[in-house]
Amino acid sequence: MALLIAAAFVIAGGIHYQTPMLARISAEFAASPAAAGWIPTLSFGGMLIGVALLVPLGDRISKRYLIIGMIAVLGVAQAVMMAAPSIAVLAAASLVTGITSAVGLVFISIAVEIAPPQHRGRAVGTQLMAMFIGILFARVAGGFIATHLGWRFSYGLSTAMLALLVIALIAWLPHTRPTTNARYSELLGSIFAIYKQHGTVRRAVSIQFLLGICYGGFWAVVAPMMAALHNVGPTQAGLIGIPGASGILVARPAGRWMDRAGATPVVTTGVTVMICAWLAFGFAAWSIAFVVLGAILLDCGLRTAMVANQTLVNSAAPDSRARANTIFGMHVWCGNAVGAFLTSNAFAWYGWLAVCAIAMTASITALLIHWGVLPIGRTETKVKAA
Repeated sequence: MALLIAAAFVIAGGIHYQTPMLARISAEFAASPAAAGWIPTLSFGGMLIGVALLVPLGDRISKRYLIIGMIAVLGVAQAVMMAAPSIAVLAAASLVTGITSAVGLVFISIAVEIAPPQHRGRAVGTQLMAMFIGILFARVAGGFIATHLGWRFSYGLSTAMLALLVIALIAWLPHTRPTTNARYSELLGSIFAIYKQHGTVRRAVSIQFLLGICYGGFWAVVAPMMAALHNVGPTQAGLIGIPGASGILVARPAGRWMDRAGATPVVTTGVTVMICAWLAFGFAAWSIAFVVLGAILLDCGLRTAMVANQTLVNSAAPDSRARANTIFGMHVWCGNAVGAFLTSNAFAWYGWLAVCAIAMTASITALLIHWGVLPIGRTETKVKAA
């Protein structure tokens, strides 16, 4: 478990070192902001590809082989980014980085397999906490290193950590037993059968999709919102990432609470906190303090609900955990993307309060699904998964 925690920390940063460095990268290659924008676009798009096409293999082969293979390729991609001679090469390597960074969901699957049933919530919470800390480290370290040593050194650091991690995983990561002999095409097709079969999965991922709209929507427009309402520049707006990482503090306690009390009170609390976050954001025009408060509540609420829902998904399909995590991950990332699209357009056309209205609607809908008022996932469908 300690090795998995360390691995989750290292892996999570791969697609986030770029966040504070894009301006420096653009300057070095004399690239436009639109050209540099392909780096995060392809890395996040690659994550969706990896979740959809690689993570399900964890049910077909030993997760040891899958994890070590994906991390080895990730290390090569980070090395290519370090030495990239052009923005095109950098963007292509960022695509590979995103695809292989999906290995984080395989960590969740293997952590649940290793942990005793009564401690699965804690195991998921610990893994997510390590990932959140890794993301925060990458953003802070990426900016510091880019300022003092140059942006390439960030990817050099990442490559070195990944190389050490591969050696440790080869030495200590255990094998896991495949749970299906299905062909690859059947494996991917069975994802839809699992979704249809398990009402618990449908309900959990639907809630997480809606919360993803709230979360992705906020981070897509926070900088232009603060510039418009408070004349705040990008450096100061970036500091919102610090209170916006508060979920680090609640992930593991939420997992322990899940183990003791079950998912119902944990998810209810998480979604309620999200609603409170958007109530605070509604007063953002009055003071930046409401933005800071909302960012804290937003991240804590999201992470609390995510720990419970991801534990539910892994427990509902014990023979298909990798594919269940694929369903979960796709809903999370699609929710972020839909939220970014909706709120960007709403802010451009109607202003900040329209963004708050979209997110509040999504949060309340998530709560109604969780309480059973909306019948998504209320019953199980008798479908045999591969």
